[in-house]
Order: sequence, then structure tokens, then C-alpha cells
Amino acid sequence: MELNATLLGQFITFAILIWFTMRYVWPPITKAMHEREVKIAAGLEAAERSKHELEKVELQVQEIIRDARKQALHILDQSNQRSAKMLDEAREQAREENKRILAQAQDEITRELNQTKEALKKQLAVLAISAAEKIIRHQLDSATQKTLLDDFAAEI
Repeated sequence: MELNATLLGQFITFAILIWFTMRYVWPPITKAMHEREVKIAAGLEAAERSKHELEKVELQVQEIIRDARKQALHILDQSNQRSAKMLDEAREQAREENKRILAQAQDEITRELNQTKEALKKQLAVLAISAAEKIIRHQLDSATQKTLLDDFAAEI
């Protein structure tokens, strides 16, 4: 193989090109590639953090939903208990009202019975006076009058 000036010139030009490229072109390219690598790594790290945060938020949301369901069930239970209590109170009030009405009716019946007895006593007194008048009119002897009055008293 012959070493001629062209080959030597190409070799020197190639060496200068490599030196120039390594000195002025390659550092900005490697710097840009490194910056790009850092940005990509930061983006991947941010995406990973976001993914973990999303998982945490989803767990928190599930916990909030679970708590809300528990609270809803608790509220429903309380409302059922309150309605049962209100029903029991209404029943008790109805029983008390029923007892009060029955007591009033008993009092009224007793009052009417007493009034009826008084009216009967008055009518009986009128009848007794009427019987006495009849006895006096017939002028019965005292033994007969006494017998009649005793019989009348026994009937009363």
C-alpha cells in the first residue's frame, strides 16, 4: 500500500475534523443529551410520584366513601329508632287518652247514676206522700197504717 500525499492529507484532515468535533461540537451535543436525559428522568420521577399520589388519593376517596356510607347507615338507624320511639310515645299517649276518656265516662256514669237515684228518691217521696194521703183519706186504724208504712219502708 502506498502512502501518498492524498492519503496523508485525508488522514490529517480527518484527524483535525475529529479533534474539532471532540473539542467544539461534541460537548454541546453531550450536554444537550445529558440535559434531555435529566429532564426525562425528572419527568419519569414526577410521573411515578403522581401515580403514587393518585393511588393515595384513591385510597382516601374510598375511605371517605366508606365513612359516608357508615354515617348514612347510622343516620338511617337513628331515624328508624326515632320513628319507633315516636310510635311508642304516640301509642302510650293514646292509651293514656283512652284511660282518661274511660275515667271521664265512669265519672259521668256515676254522676248520672247518683242523679237517677236522687230522682228516684224524690219520686219515691212523692209516692210515699201520695200513699200517706190515701191512708189518711181512708182513715184506717193505726195498726193497719203502721203495717202499710212498714211494708212501704221495706220496699224502699
